[in-house]
Formats: sequence, structure tokens, C-alpha cells
Amino acid sequence: MRAGNTLNTTQSMLLTILVTLAVLIGIFVLIVALRPADFRITRSATIPAGPEVVFQRVNDFHLWPAWSPWARLDPNCENSFEGTAAGVGSMFAWSGNKQVGAGGMAIVESKPRESIRLKLDFSKPFEGHFATEFTFKPVSGGTEMTWTMLGKNNFVAKAIGLVMSCDKMIGGQFEQGMANLKEVLEAAAK
Repeated sequence: MRAGNTLNTTQSMLLTILVTLAVLIGIFVLIVALRPADFRITRSATIPAGPEVVFQRVNDFHLWPAWSPWARLDPNCENSFEGTAAGVGSMFAWSGNKQVGAGGMAIVESKPRESIRLKLDFSKPFEGHFATEFTFKPVSGGTEMTWTMLGKNNFVAKAIGLVMSCDKMIGGQFEQGMANLKEVLEAAAK
């Protein structure tokens, strides 16, 4: 009689564990599914140069290695350039270490001294397709540069967002890039 009771108790505990696990997984899936898919990451900084100078540094992918935060993460990254030398039609591709991954971007709109829009595609470490925009506004002391990335998170990205802030991670890279650009332009002015 005791063996039968032990078996029923074990089966009951196992069933309770499985049901609890299924409920927790269901709650997790619901929480992730209800998170917003759209995201926007924006950072701004004042760069001590006129809009035409700052614009030119961003509008030409050949000049990015001097200030891009990702170029400094992997100095051995393989880069390639296609299309026009700068502006609309200019394309840049990279393949690097785990920190920079692989992908490409193309300038799709370029308004001198005002704005640049890019189409940004990642292939490694994950696939992703985003829009990126730079705006340039004359201000006292130089140019207010704003760097924005827009996109949609898939389920996995929304789940990762529960434990890691993409805004802080990517936004921090934008801040570093603008600080690097500031250094480059200050050095060029001397």
C-alpha cells in the first residue's frame, strides 16, 4: 500500500511541477509578446565644427574608420566600399570579430549640412535591418549632431530586452562615436 501511495505522490508532484513550468513559460511568452516591437535609440552631442565639416565626415564612409566606435573595437575588421564615393549610393560592408559582427549599410538620403539617412543591415552575430539617421544643426560652439537608429524587435530581441538594455548598449556606442568624431575634428583643426 505504501508503494502505491509513494507512486501517486511522485506522479502528483511531477504533474504539479510540469503544470507550474508550463504556466511560467506561458507567462514569459505573454510578457515578451506584449513588449513593443518598435524601438528608437537617439543620442545628441555638440561637435565643435560647422555643419558642413561634420556632415562631410559622416557622408563619406571612407572617413568612418577614424571615428566609428566599432572600428576601434576591431582594428583588423575587413571593410569594403561600393557605389559612389560619398552620399546617396555609397555603400560600406564589414566583417569583423564578435564585437562588430558583419553587415553593410548604404546612404539612401543625403541633404548637405542637414541630414543623412542610412539603411543598415546586420548578418552576424544576428540578422537585423534598421534605419539610421544623422541630423546636423548649427548651434553656438559648433554643430548639434543627433544619431538615431530605428527598427523593430523580433521575439528574441524583445526577450533579450528584458535583461539587457539595448538603448544603453547601442546609445553608449553612439556617444562614443560622437566623442571620437569630436576628437578627430579638434585634432584636424590644430
